[in-house]
Amino acid sequence: MSSTERLAGKVAIVTGAGSGIGRAIALAYAAHGAKVLAVDLPGRDWRSAFRGNASVHCLDQDVTTTDAPQSIVGAAVAGFGGLDILVNNAGIALGAQFEDTTDGQWDRIFAINVTAIFRLSRAAVTHLRARGGGRIINLGSIMSCTGGPNLSAYGATKHAVAGLSKGMAVDLGKYGITVNYLQPGSIWTALSQPFFDDPNFRKYWETKAPLGRIGDPEDVAAAALFLASDEARFVSGAGLAVDGGAGVNF
Repeated sequence: MSSTERLAGKVAIVTGAGSGIGRAIALAYAAHGAKVLAVDLPGRDWRSAFRGNASVHCLDQDVTTTDAPQSIVGAAVAGFGGLDILVNNAGIALGAQFEDTTDGQWDRIFAINVTAIFRLSRAAVTHLRARGGGRIINLGSIMSCTGGPNLSAYGATKHAVAGLSKGMAVDLGKYGITVNYLQPGSIWTALSQPFFDDPNFRKYWETKAPLGRIGDPEDVAAAALFLASDEARFVSGAGLAVDGGAGVNF
């Protein structure tokens, strides 16, 4: 099997696919033979990255709306005939000192980073089971097992992603569904750019990673490709760090 056939015949959903890590994952999956439903927020121009790519269909959908799970899963099944891979990538980061974090900020970040994963994954299970199994890949963070300044709410959501993924792996394994979560470190994305605008913040993470650089979205996409592939068929309930070694550099 050639490298371009690693996901041949597979159907994938990737949320938050309009930029950064999500876009890199969607393009990597399509390049390796999958049919991909790319999902991102309505009201902004994000589809140009997939223009002319017949393997990618685009859907404008807020993952937090009541009808989002049915809309997203239904579009994948209607467009491609089934579902094999779900990548819950959509997320936000809100930086605020703990005592300044509002109820509204707390509720919003949990709605996107945790609740949407739970609801969309639940809606996908029936269709993954119908294919004899599948893959769910959730986006955690280096903050899934550590903390950072002004990131209490964000860190709480990413710890929740780790716990949710482990519980899902236990419950869904009997259906042949693996569930894992990625733990990116500092990655160049639109989400992280406001933080990297602070030269001290950027220097900290460049120094923190033994590899000496900020990661690229393609670094995370390569890990997501592995977890979606047959090579990862016996990997479940795991957090895969993609952080240049930052998580072990105390």
